[in-house]
Amino acid sequence: MRSRPPADPRRERGQATAETAAALPALAAVLALCLAAIQAVAAHLACVDAARAGARALARGDDRSAVLAAVAEAAPPGASASVVRSGGYARVEVTARVRLGPGLPAPVEVGGRAATPLEGVGAAHPQEGAPAPAEGAPPAPEVPDTPEEPGPAEAAEEPGTAEAPP
Repeated sequence: MRSRPPADPRRERGQATAETAAALPALAAVLALCLAAIQAVAAHLACVDAARAGARALARGDDRSAVLAAVAEAAPPGASASVVRSGGYARVEVTARVRLGPGLPAPVEVGGRAATPLEGVGAAHPQEGAPAPAEGAPPAPEVPDTPEEPGPAEAAEEPGTAEAPP
């Protein structure tokens, strides 16, 4: 059995540089995707914060323009909001389209929802079996007996993982 002759070190010179040059574009693409994901998550968190601020303002009884101003202050640019009072809750949903890079269209839509019990609702009809509130204490919020049907996004979540009441 013959052994191989030792490799010529001059032939391997520059091989690491060539491999690095080939891998560098892939590394740049992965970095760009990570930055785009971070941007989308940041926009989602801004939508959630804006929805919470709007729901708090709506629950306090602020008028629609004040609620939309609170939402606009915290929402990402170009966001839209829907504001509803229903079932004893103030519900706000904020959505925004996110660009994943400069010069690219905005292909990703992110959003956030929040629901807060309306202040002062339910004081005239305390729940059965619930203790009477202490004198001077704020009234307990009214809780709906039957939850609403979940929307498409809520139906995909696992039970018990929703942040806002139905």
